[in-house]
Amino acid sequence: MDTPLQIPDLADADELTCGVLVIGGGTAGTMAALTAAEHGADVLLLEKAHVRHSGALAMGMDGVNNAVIPGRAEPDDYVAEITRANDGIVDQSTVHQTATRGFNMVQRLESYGVKFEKDEHGEYAVRQVHRSGSYVLPMPEGKDVKKVLYRQLRRREMRERIRIENRVMPVRVLTAEGRAVGAVGFHTRTGAFVTVRAGAVILATGACGRLGLPASGYLYGTYENPTNAGDGYAMAYHAGAELTGIECFQINPLIKDYNGPACAYVANPFGGYQVNRHGERFVDSDYWSGQMMAEFAAEVAGDRGPVYLKLSHLPEESVSALESILHSTERPTRGTFHAGRGHDYRTHDVEMHISEIGLCGGHSASGVRVDDHARTTVPRLYAAGDLACVPHNYMIGAFVFGDLAGADASQYTPYAGGLPSHQLQEAHELIYRPLRNPDGPPQPQVEYKLRRFVNDYVAPPKSGARLSLALEAFERMRADIAAMGARTPHELMRCAEVSFIRDCAEMAARASLARTESRWGLYHDRLDHPHRDDASWFHHLDLRKSSTGAMEFTARPVAPYRVPVDGFTAVGGPSRRLGEVRPEQVATAGAREAAPVALRQEPAPTGTTARPGTDTDTPATPRLLELLSLAEDEPRLRALTPYLTDPEPTVRRTAVTVLTETLPPGTGPALAATLADPDAGVRAAAAASLRELVETLAPEPALRDGLVAALSEPDPVARAAALDVLRVLRLGDTGLFTGSLSDADIAVRIAAVRALVSVDAAGELARAATADPSREVRVAIAKALAAVTAGQPDGITPAGAGPDVVLSALAGLIDDPDALVRAAAYEALGTTGCPAPLAARAEAALSDPAWQVRAGAGAALSLAAPSLAVPALAKALADPNADVRKAAVAALTRHRATEDARAALATATSDPDADVRAYAARAL
Repeated sequence: MDTPLQIPDLADADELTCGVLVIGGGTAGTMAALTAAEHGADVLLLEKAHVRHSGALAMGMDGVNNAVIPGRAEPDDYVAEITRANDGIVDQSTVHQTATRGFNMVQRLESYGVKFEKDEHGEYAVRQVHRSGSYVLPMPEGKDVKKVLYRQLRRREMRERIRIENRVMPVRVLTAEGRAVGAVGFHTRTGAFVTVRAGAVILATGACGRLGLPASGYLYGTYENPTNAGDGYAMAYHAGAELTGIECFQINPLIKDYNGPACAYVANPFGGYQVNRHGERFVDSDYWSGQMMAEFAAEVAGDRGPVYLKLSHLPEESVSALESILHSTERPTRGTFHAGRGHDYRTHDVEMHISEIGLCGGHSASGVRVDDHARTTVPRLYAAGDLACVPHNYMIGAFVFGDLAGADASQYTPYAGGLPSHQLQEAHELIYRPLRNPDGPPQPQVEYKLRRFVNDYVAPPKSGARLSLALEAFERMRADIAAMGARTPHELMRCAEVSFIRDCAEMAARASLARTESRWGLYHDRLDHPHRDDASWFHHLDLRKSSTGAMEFTARPVAPYRVPVDGFTAVGGPSRRLGEVRPEQVATAGAREAAPVALRQEPAPTGTTARPGTDTDTPATPRLLELLSLAEDEPRLRALTPYLTDPEPTVRRTAVTVLTETLPPGTGPALAATLADPDAGVRAAAAASLRELVETLAPEPALRDGLVAALSEPDPVARAAALDVLRVLRLGDTGLFTGSLSDADIAVRIAAVRALVSVDAAGELARAATADPSREVRVAIAKALAAVTAGQPDGITPAGAGPDVVLSALAGLIDDPDALVRAAAYEALGTTGCPAPLAARAEAALSDPAWQVRAGAGAALSLAAPSLAVPALAKALADPNADVRKAAVAALTRHRATEDARAALATATSDPDADVRAYAARAL
């Protein structure tokens, strides 16, 4: 566009009205809108992009980091874990909400169609990643989470309550009469000025991911979602809300030269772990916290660096599973990156490094202060998700606090008074100022300069001198930001984001300067105050915008804990007002003058522009256009059926997508029938949709018939999907599943093994144990034999197979020629029981050439007689492989009632491997 956009007149605003205004259509915002609507509120959801694919959740999620599942974890243990991870500076009442409400949220999401990994018996497959607590719940098919949520928003009953305005970007929350009354922004495609009057406002705009500059220098190559530029932090601050913990940065491990996470939460359950260049596990910290990042940074910078994510020791099936997750849901370009370097997880471990800094409540502790109902310190203003300071809240916490905010905000009706004119004028000036100077410095240049200052002066390790220089630089940047030029609505959006980043940068620098101690490891490491000072600083550090426009601070004591935590004592008490924080005098050649202050800008000229519009992307063919248009009207199945049988495969694949998104009655049988489609792409789409929707499908006879018919299809993708859905919906039986044990495809046979576990068919599994030609299937059977006997009295399965049948099958598998099969069989004996003859075999296997077999044998001895097991395991503590020593420690923990076992564990507390040390210390 050569001619700059005309500036709309302030009086020509498009005014919208609602009971509950939700700003941000990502994780927390979507849930807030749904809950508020379910409570009867009239909801307006504003999203600067498009809700269908906006927010950090848009690419999906590979797992839940903090699932407190009954029977696997306790809420109080989780609260204590987060308290320790955050060095005690926690409002436990907010963390407790996530701990107690998270399981119901998992079930709610599941009812929507979100898939969480379950075992063959339908129990949640929670994994232990940290050394204490099992909280990680994988989502191997989690790429479609946002699509599932969007489907909920588009339900007829929701559309009656929720109005979605895409491409509308708020820049300020409006306040009047001491409370939030709406917001003001603009349309990012047309440039129209937009105002909203509301009964309550919920901020759900995510983290400030574009704060520090990545090592690549690419503005949008950030660890966090780069569209999250601190919008909500700035809006909350200018509305008068308190923010807290802003000095506690988010810093993460990532892949060297590729700004994506190394994904330990995904890799660790498969057996991956972090090592230095000598192959040693080195992290002693027990939670992914600032202290862990400090240890990580020290190793990277020391003579034992670089640091790697070790995957090359894993078997092919584990590597393949990791690739399917890491190269799709997590980062689709990751596989291309590794291939470009000629690297493969089978032959190369992944070099790791450290991300740029950011602000994030959900992954650290820097955000808007909220109570246990997501209320901020400004009445009727709420915050949820990564924007809110609920430490280490992650995805489930974002959903929980979105739900809390939506429920509480739903009680309010639209504000009836006049919107504050001076706030509208200031927002108008902020939005349209760049249009008056279209040839001014472009946003990328100004933003690069600003974030370069963040890296130079604010990133840890911090010092008072550098933070003071940062404040001078950020003050000067006001003039650069005021001079930025823009010609299009999109450029206006980017310019507004730079103003948010500057606000966040100043908050980060001033808060870091105010807290005169070091805490949270790498997150707040002050070189000039290197020690933690609980006497003075066992406080939250709150900041707010004063009535004069200055940034002022308060030290707020940590409220008394509801869950006691060793090493920390929170007693509450009065807050300590700190006021403004002044920069230090940094030595110079002459007298220092005051930092320059930006000149006041002249009022903006007025103009007109178009009103908010809609996206105009045009599908490739008329049939696709018809189909996509139909999707917006929530069609019935009969309306979609002609497209499911269209001659063109592209149309049929799109029809499957629409069917999955709209979920009309009869979806299950229709998708099952599509498993017989002549096109492989259509069949694959139907298989993926069935797996995605399995928790929401009714187990009706028509669905079962379609799935059973699919077991005879030539496509193994269709057969495997049919088995999985039959298993989950309990629509199959032993006879049906046993037939697939002879399938020609390995993946189908493994699906059959899982299905047989779901019906406790130990006898059929035992008979197939040594007969299958595939190593992968025999490994799966070994694990399945453990699964069917786990928790059963005396090893008797519900299907009637006795322990002798299972143990006989495992005895055959420990003679297998393949080391991984033998390892899996020995590990299974650690669940089924390990009688004397097999225990003697396990003892001998501690000398096997394959470390995997030695580790499995250690697991088996955990249930063997102590007189045999303890001496053998004590010797295994000298094994050259750290994973074998770790398995020996875990097994000795089961025998710690004996003095010899405790003595052996005591020697392991000085092991060179961090995991071995930690588990031994925990056992004692």
